Amino acid sequence: MKNKNKFLSLWSAKIAVPLMVVSLLFASCSEENTIELDPFNSISENVAFETPALIDLSVTGMYNGAQLGNFNGAGARGYVFGAAYIQQGDNRGEDVVNLAAFYQLTYTGTYDPTTANNVYYWADAYRLINRTNIVIEGVEKAAASGIITQEVANDYIGQAKFFRAIAHNELLIFYAKPFQDNNGANLGVPYREIPYNTPANIELGLAQGRNTVAECYTKILKDLNDAETLLFSKSARVGAAKIERITKEAAIAYKTRVHLHMRNWNGVITEGLKLNGLYSMTANPDTPFASNSSNTESIFSIANGATNNPGANGALANMYHPPIPAASNGRGLVAISPIIWRDPSWLSDDKRRTEGTMIITGIGSYYPNSKFTKKYKDGVNKTDAAPVIRYAEVALNMAEAYARNNDVANGLARLNSVRNRSLADPTTQAFTATSFSSNITLLGAILKERRIEFLMEGRRWADIHRLQNDANFPIAGVPAKAANGGFSSASTALAAYALGTPYSGALGVNAIPYDNFKFLWPIPQLELDSNPTLREQQNPGY
Repeated sequence: MKNKNKFLSLWSAKIAVPLMVVSLLFASCSEENTIELDPFNSISENVAFETPALIDLSVTGMYNGAQLGNFNGAGARGYVFGAAYIQQGDNRGEDVVNLAAFYQLTYTGTYDPTTANNVYYWADAYRLINRTNIVIEGVEKAAASGIITQEVANDYIGQAKFFRAIAHNELLIFYAKPFQDNNGANLGVPYREIPYNTPANIELGLAQGRNTVAECYTKILKDLNDAETLLFSKSARVGAAKIERITKEAAIAYKTRVHLHMRNWNGVITEGLKLNGLYSMTANPDTPFASNSSNTESIFSIANGATNNPGANGALANMYHPPIPAASNGRGLVAISPIIWRDPSWLSDDKRRTEGTMIITGIGSYYPNSKFTKKYKDGVNKTDAAPVIRYAEVALNMAEAYARNNDVANGLARLNSVRNRSLADPTTQAFTATSFSSNITLLGAILKERRIEFLMEGRRWADIHRLQNDANFPIAGVPAKAANGGFSSASTALAAYALGTPYSGALGVNAIPYDNFKFLWPIPQLELDSNPTLREQQNPGY
């Protein structure tokens, strides 16, 4: 093997920022498959950090990478945070129904190391990670040279470290066992902390294997702690940037999620308390979606615009709306499952069931009577932001941590802060101290509320993953699901979605036990073909 240049550097057609694509989809070592480090149509990252304006564009490029991805050379599909993490997280769980072939391999667990969704989830996450490392290196040099102030540099580095942390965290949830299995000693994912923009660094990357789950979480928390220290507060951001740009508060909020996955209940509470008084639940559960760039609840969302979005093959409203009524402009690919729709914990007059506001019922000849979400409003221009974390999640993370610590009063208060705004009559329907016989029954209500509140936001798989073998509410592998393809007629759909009793219809997709190798996604074959170290560390069974 010759030590040739094996790094691909491209520039976005829309904003001049380096894509730095390799980030561990390394090129082949063969001479014929060599890729130049500085191809003729690129601008090197050194130039990208020579002026304040170019530096700002390079930082913006991280958001562009997180928002769009590059699916199989066919352009944007919203990997890894622009839409795809929501769609994949939903379709791995039982609270949606896959209606077409688009997400079928994810939904039915029939993926392999070449399945495109799995491949590009990995590839685009590591492309984003490589971008963050290039930004950190470039910004540090720019600050040392006096091109930008240290204060501005710190904020940029904080944004990069946040993205680096959450991308690795997302990969862990799909490609590695949960923390509680073997106390984090199982293989996680490679935690990449240097830019792959030189032959020497690429060789280091080829030699690095998978960190353990525990090592990954240690690094994730360090990056988030650093980000909290370095980032500007939301009070220093203007307008939509308070939500669409990473802030100190976003780093804090995300740490509540990480600690929850590590089962560090005190850590969840400690971080969550830092946000007291800085956010509040909106009065209406639809407001964070109807006004997703300006509300009191959204902490960090990935922005999409009319000319810069995941497109008809990725945009949330297009994937999740039915094509009939035509005004929805949807493709009807994913519906709400009757499993959660008919759960008695979700009251029939809950505002999150409001037709035309948060729900669309299919009509005509295409999945009539099936229930679809209307959290995402804009099927025409595809401008819906992808919610990464809302204060409702922080509240429910804290509620769970309090309940697990046997603090019923605080757990109940946090649960009600989310649930009550959706109730038709909180004075009679709100939970009280007498609603639960113990902290464990409270915990059950909190876990069910998560399924209702975050329905069609991609959070279900993360909860399935972290609740494996839970002492109180264990989930055994991937739950069984409603039949792939949905319901064949208006009458079968009407019966399937009829409220009054829990769903007891056919479950056409079998459960996948936790000890089945399909519980985890495989490391993509493209990666294994190029990376000799990871080739020996594929998830067993593939």
